[in-house]
Amino acid sequence: MDEIVIYTDGACLGNPDGPGGYGAVLICKIGDKEHKKELSGGFNKTTNNRMELMAVIVALEALKRPCNVTLYSDSKYIVDAINLGWVMKWKRNSWYKDAKKKEKAKNVDLWIRLLKAMENHNVKFEWVKGHAGNWGNELCDKLASSAALGEDLPIDVREE
Repeated sequence: MDEIVIYTDGACLGNPDGPGGYGAVLICKIGDKEHKKELSGGFNKTTNNRMELMAVIVALEALKRPCNVTLYSDSKYIVDAINLGWVMKWKRNSWYKDAKKKEKAKNVDLWIRLLKAMENHNVKFEWVKGHAGNWGNELCDKLASSAALGEDLPIDVREE
């Protein structure tokens, strides 16, 4: 399987419900050559967490065949939800945070899409401190922030 490194970031100007954007950089090394792909997009009336999730989703959905992926994100929300098993617990609880079903998990539509995007890949999530000089994170932040400033952004339709 190909070895892929992905950096992701999301941004929202006026969180929540402001315009937002996501950015992702995919890197694949084949022999001595490095192939890099940048992805970005934006939505209106969104949140930072939704854009963080969209960055990861869009990056994984761009992969054409099963890959070993190391994915770097500055979102503790995403990294902890995956690495600490929160998202699988939410799924088992019919998308409630606990079995008592008192509080619904947020962004369920995107978590479902993310789990589907991960199915064919071995994905390792790594947290990276944001705005701390990591070149991949800084590039994704620029892509996301620029996308959030785009014109005629579609409304982020949330299915909670």
